[in-house]
Amino acid sequence: MTSTPNGNPTNGRLHIQEVAPRDGFQNESQFVETEDKIRFIDALSACGYAKIEATSFTSPKAIPGLRDAEIVMHEITRHPGVVYTALVPNVRGAERALSCKVDEVNLVMSVSETHNRSNLRMSRDESFAQLSDVIDAVRGSHVAINVSLSTVFGCPMEGDIDPYEVFELMDRFAQRGVNGITLCDTTGMAYPSQVEAISRRAKSLFPQLELTLHFHNTRGMALANTMAALRAGVDRFDASLGGIGGCPYAPGASGNACTEELVHMLQLDGYDTGVDLAGILAAAQTLPALIGHDVPSQILKAGTRDRRHPAPCQ
Repeated sequence: MTSTPNGNPTNGRLHIQEVAPRDGFQNESQFVETEDKIRFIDALSACGYAKIEATSFTSPKAIPGLRDAEIVMHEITRHPGVVYTALVPNVRGAERALSCKVDEVNLVMSVSETHNRSNLRMSRDESFAQLSDVIDAVRGSHVAINVSLSTVFGCPMEGDIDPYEVFELMDRFAQRGVNGITLCDTTGMAYPSQVEAISRRAKSLFPQLELTLHFHNTRGMALANTMAALRAGVDRFDASLGGIGGCPYAPGASGNACTEELVHMLQLDGYDTGVDLAGILAAAQTLPALIGHDVPSQILKAGTRDRRHPAPCQ
């Protein structure tokens, strides 16, 4: 265990995982052209990310904005050291993803029964059975398997989620041999002490799993929750360039943790993210034209902390 210049514990470089090409673009009413998606992902690939969630192999009827998944995966330029992952809902989606040689598949279900039925139109047991079939289909292909658990820190319909339910699901998937688990704050209900406690317990119970935290900024606490997870020893974080994305089935939910805000904060605090902040800012500046509206990013509006302005006229 080493420390940052500010005394914060770290085991080395943090792993920043970009989700804008999937989690961000899937929620946009304006279709991002395939060539623009490829150009955008290629720009991100050169910025030092640990992982990029490039697309989703869901039904084009369900997510029309990502109907070009195969083309995108075949035509992006893959950088060594970057894991290219894609969301997969079922065995058919897994077959499509495997044909595109993804590095990882990301499977999703909710800890909340109500949210799972609202989002996925099935019970949690039905989701687990379906995702188990996907795991069986992928096993032996050398493609990694990550499971994202939604509403870990609260459900807008059910309220607080019993952490036991979270750990029980983690255990069931760990027994199925998955590589990683992402704990998702789907509607921005998480708060720092809760995040630290759950993260610390998850790492203690499942040290063999790659643990990722996925925060939304619905109530302005994404960065504070990141710091809480860091205190618990978490070193993997999802984020979305520009702060775009969010859960379309979660009432009141807004965008994801903003990548450039996250990286800016972590670098100021002495953490090694491996990410080129200038590079991702340049990519973020292209987003309004791609999606047809402004983005939540405060760094794009105000600039980084070292930005200087001319003195006002006296």
